[in-house]
Amino acid sequence: MASNTTVRTLIAEGDAGRAAIAAPGVATLSRGRLLQQIDATVAALRGLGIKPNDRVAIVLPNGPEMAVSFLAVASAATAAPLNPAYREEEFDFYLGDLEAKLLIVQAGVESPVRAVAERRGVPIVELTPVAGGPAGSFGLSRNGQPAPSAAASFAGPDDVALVLHTSGTTSRPKQVPLSHRNLVASAGHIRGALALTPQDRCVNIMPLFHIHGLIGALLSSLSAEASVFCTPGFNALKFFAWLDEAEATWYTAVPTMHQAILTRAERNREVIQRRKLRLIRSSSSSLPPPVMAELEATFGCPVLESYGMTEASHQMTSNPLPPRARKPGTVGIAAGPEVAILDGEGNKLPQGEEGEVCIRGPNVTLGYFANPAANASGFIRGWFRTGDQGRFDGEGYLTITGRLKEMINRGGEKIAPREVDEALLAHPAVAQAIAFALPHDKLGEEVAAAVVLREGQSAEEKELREFVSRRLADFKVPKRVLLLPEIPKGATGKPQRIGMAQRLGLA
Repeated sequence: MASNTTVRTLIAEGDAGRAAIAAPGVATLSRGRLLQQIDATVAALRGLGIKPNDRVAIVLPNGPEMAVSFLAVASAATAAPLNPAYREEEFDFYLGDLEAKLLIVQAGVESPVRAVAERRGVPIVELTPVAGGPAGSFGLSRNGQPAPSAAASFAGPDDVALVLHTSGTTSRPKQVPLSHRNLVASAGHIRGALALTPQDRCVNIMPLFHIHGLIGALLSSLSAEASVFCTPGFNALKFFAWLDEAEATWYTAVPTMHQAILTRAERNREVIQRRKLRLIRSSSSSLPPPVMAELEATFGCPVLESYGMTEASHQMTSNPLPPRARKPGTVGIAAGPEVAILDGEGNKLPQGEEGEVCIRGPNVTLGYFANPAANASGFIRGWFRTGDQGRFDGEGYLTITGRLKEMINRGGEKIAPREVDEALLAHPAVAQAIAFALPHDKLGEEVAAAVVLREGQSAEEKELREFVSRRLADFKVPKRVLLLPEIPKGATGKPQRIGMAQRLGLA
């Protein structure tokens, strides 16, 4: 694909007659119709005075309109999708931090973001899905009138297509600007790793305000002239019906979703047999090896764990398709950018040695927005520092051993919390586990863990601590194991180790 490709030209280069966007219970949108919708939206945004690199906040439910509006806004300006579940204070922070020039919301859907936008003087545009139209077709209106149109002019390869905030576990969230070049490169990397073809169809259950859904599912598919079936969001009770209706060939998800899907698999054997998946992808947090094994046994297809982050426009490494080996517990081989293990001075470490995972390549952001301090600490000798600790094996497979900032320092003994997670997840009753640092007056930090049990299973704290003690050295065994109905999550929907003790009232 041409190096000057933008999100729009990536779509325009394909066969206009191919399916692009599908959704439950509606007709499918072709690539040609998708391009028309993008161009009409760009013309409307230009009519509203929006220029390339202006930030347009998008607060829409998950689904085909959200997918298409992201593609359309990115083609005109900078898309800034926000989680519709945010509270008013969160919307106030994000709209202010973004200096949003416009807000797109769905007509008839109430949200605290409306009041925030009015207070801040951000113009509100309402999106109305076309009744009876194909998936993702919509009109835009302002103050009850159709949005005015002007000549459509499109963003260029180096314009910022997408801006997302990092989860901000330790401080104020940072803005990650990603150019069209970054996004198209990453979509191509994922297309290559999964060997996607026009015959593929992804069921998207990931939120479309998250890099995993936007690039891992949506743009990677469109890059291959494949199609995406856009669901209203993850629902384990509806997943198999969607898989069936979509005639899907693959899906991508986070480990907690895979685990929920497995709990419903037995009663959906017929669908699994009828819709034989070509592959399943897992990303955004560590996939426990037993879950990977159960997925492969249940669906009879390879499960590819990959490693991604927002600053890399999602994918950095991936376990490969057969005939190459998939190694449970690893995040696979470099799959896009160049990946290296560096020491604190930016020197490459020999194979097998543990250090910081660093990346460079066409999918990597050029730097955080208006944050010189974060950029000074985030890059070293032209490499982006992921903040993850890891090592390569002899075949180039990467194992992530922990987050540098998340390491638990127990009186000078360094403990990787992921090691404790994995020991707990080996217990048959444990569905989810997250180890974290518990403040301690003498040692500085002690190990604690929060656990969610599998449905219908039981286990006591003492039993779980004894189970871990048979697998790990005494100093790594959690002092406290909390049994919870669910693990608290941060704004991006991921559990955050840093600050977990405070969130659970243990500090």
